[in-house]
Parts: sequence; C-alpha cells; structure tokens
Amino acid sequence: MRYQLVACFLSICLVTQAQTDTTEVFDYSKFGDAEGVKRYATQKVLNQTPQRILSIGYEYHGGFSMPGVPVNPMLPAFQNLQVNSVSAIRAQANIPVVSTNKIIWQMGANYWSSQFNIAPSGSNSFGNALNNHAMTSAGINTTIFKPINEKNFLIFQASADVNGIFQKLSDVNHQAITFSGTVIYGWKTSEKNMIGAGISRTFRAGQLLHIPVLLWNKTFNDRWGMELLLPARGHLRYNISTSNILQLGFELEGNQFWMNLPNSRNGSVFIQRGELKPRISWDKKISGFVWFSAQAGLRYNWRFDVTNQYNGKSKDQLFFTSNLGNPMFFNIGLHFVSP
Repeated sequence: MRYQLVACFLSICLVTQAQTDTTEVFDYSKFGDAEGVKRYATQKVLNQTPQRILSIGYEYHGGFSMPGVPVNPMLPAFQNLQVNSVSAIRAQANIPVVSTNKIIWQMGANYWSSQFNIAPSGSNSFGNALNNHAMTSAGINTTIFKPINEKNFLIFQASADVNGIFQKLSDVNHQAITFSGTVIYGWKTSEKNMIGAGISRTFRAGQLLHIPVLLWNKTFNDRWGMELLLPARGHLRYNISTSNILQLGFELEGNQFWMNLPNSRNGSVFIQRGELKPRISWDKKISGFVWFSAQAGLRYNWRFDVTNQYNGKSKDQLFFTSNLGNPMFFNIGLHFVSP
C-alpha cells in the first residue's frame, strides 16, 4: 500500500511538471499586438448636438411686404403685395445604411412646404398663384463619412430636389429639379476638435453657386462649443446639460422653384428664394431618443428674384426682383435622434 501511494504521488508530480513546462513555452505572439489595431476618426466631437434621424416641424413667419410685383407678365405695371403670414411644414429623414468604424453611409429624404397668405391682390397673376398653391421642395440625399485613419476623414454629400409651385402632380418636370453636392477633407485633432475644408455646389442662396466651405466643430469645455458649416450655417453652443442645449447662430437656406405663369416669356418662371435666418435654438431631450426643439429669430431676405430661365442671372432673364420685408419667425419640431 505504501508503494502504491508513493507511485501515485510521483505520477501527480510528473503531470504537474509537464503542465508547467507547457505553460512556460506557450507562444502568446500568435494572438497579435493590441497596439497594432488601426483606429479611425469618428464623425462627432464631445457634447455635440445629437444627429437627427427622423424630424417633423412647423414654422411660422409673420407679415411682411412684397414690393414691385408685376400686375401681369404682359404689362409694365407693378404692385406692392402684402404677405400676412407664411406657414410651413418641414420633415426630414436620415437613415444609416452602413455604420461601421470604417465608413458611415446615410440615405435621406426631405420635405418643405410653404403656404403664403397674401392679402387680396386683384388680377395680379403671380400673387394669386403664390397665394393659392404651396411652394414645395421635396428631395433625396446621401451622405458618406469616410475616416482615412485616426486623424483624417472625407465627407461626401449629394442631393436632388424637386422644387416648385405645382397645381397638380403632372406639373412636375425636369426644370423643377436642382442638384447639389459637397466634398470635404478634414482633420480630427482630438475628441473635442474637428476641422475640414472643401467645395460645394449649392442652391441655398436661391441661385446655383460653387463655393468653398469650412467645417469646424469644437468643444471648448463641458459647457461651451461651436458647430460651423460655413457659409451654410454656424452656431455657438451652450450645454446646460447633455440633454438640454442652447444655440445662437444662423442658417442660410433656400432653393430655386419652378412655377407655371401663363403669358410669361416661356410660359413659366423660376423663383430664386434665399433666406438668412439669425436665430436662437433650444434642443431638449423628452424621453429616450426623442427630442424637442424650438427656434426663434429673424427671416432676412437674401434673394427673391423671379427669372424667365433656369438659373437665370442676367438682367434680360429677370422677370422681377422684390426686396421682401424681414419678419420674425418661430419653429418647433420633434426629432428621433441617433444614440
């Protein structure tokens, strides 16, 4: 019995020694080096306002004047119209198609319908058409954020919009379509700062422009930051908390809208509408990923030119131009945001 116990003890020692030797020669290098994993820049900075996936809102402009409107395309007489108000429904969607650390691709759609309430204008054909039918813009867009490495990134954006004053769906035509796009190359120097520069083809000011753009999102501290995409928009941000944000800034928006106008040179005209909106904005989380927003500010008339040709810029293509009054406006909306 004693010899059996000794033999068992020796067997356990040999097995243990074999296991110890195996552990000592195990090659951990086969698992790779964690420091060799490639990292990529993200598309946001700390405390930035949340990205909106689904949005719906209502906007209201107070009364203003619309001077110098031709009474009839065939007559050299002009009339000063009074716009009592403009009410608008706005909706937008930006749905992620691909979202990885190597690329983020989104597809989106937008809708903007403005109803002008114009005081009785008699036989003014332009005023009556604008008063009786909404000025509508609807389109699709795509955005790609492509990080190259931990510091550098590319942004590609393209959109196509149908814009016009349509009496019926069959009025929609190729002349009502506008195309826009932007390319930006940028640097993310830290989790609090990203900056980029590029070029854009845009109708935001009412006419087709090819202009340089500057992207700069920066968080200064836990409270203050800024979000710029110049010249389209720019805001100074104050974070009351991560779910309660105030912003002060501006946005330049607009497009070119087709409208059927009998007796005009080509039977139709193009309204080049551009608006600069200095404003204060408030974004507040309601529950989960649902946020509420409110804006108030001034709608400043950047351009309201009516031309006889697509992207008309010369004087002989101009039907008329109006120096619209500049009313106050407000906007409220509900948004489903990204995590």
